[in-house]
Amino acid sequence: MTGEHDMPLAGVILAGGRSSRMDGRDKALLSLGGATLVARAVRRLGPQVSRLALSANGDAARFGLAGIDVIADADDSRSGPLAGILAGLRWAAALDARPDALVSAAVDTPFFPPDLAARLAGAAARVPGAVAVAASAGARHPTFALWPLAVADALAGYLAQGGRRAGAFIEARPHVAVDFPATGACDPFFNVNTPADLAEAEAILRRTA
Repeated sequence: MTGEHDMPLAGVILAGGRSSRMDGRDKALLSLGGATLVARAVRRLGPQVSRLALSANGDAARFGLAGIDVIADADDSRSGPLAGILAGLRWAAALDARPDALVSAAVDTPFFPPDLAARLAGAAARVPGAVAVAASAGARHPTFALWPLAVADALAGYLAQGGRRAGAFIEARPHVAVDFPATGACDPFFNVNTPADLAEAEAILRRTA
């Protein structure tokens, strides 16, 4: 589907991190409430976009995702989430039904908003060519953003010059922040970095069941 402003959108789930604080376990395959984090992300972002891809390195078969493209970084420099976003932008630009923009979401953030894409698209429509970035509790979450396909070359240049910080790249371009208030249960951008975070996510699920 597309957002309420009829901006054709593709989506990418970012799952290319090293999971160093999870004892090297693949975060995307961690189980939360009986489902993997990647399955939860697919269920949450999939209905918000017309096409969905997973940005991940290594053997794509381990995810068992039928009908979803798994795209690797363009190189093995492990340039962080921006490399996955660039791969997503290149993938989206090559689709037969070319979208206007790409919405990114991180795989380790299981409670992100179900209206993420629609609200980002609505804000971006008011500032032509802008990146729309999610925010909550006074902080921005640059891995949760809407990226016009036209920023791909500038992003490639930024990475080639050694740039790694998504927030810095966004700040240097036309952009708009979209605030998503915390619900009673948690900050919608609570992310799972450690085993303790995973336990807290399980507790959040129990509270909201």
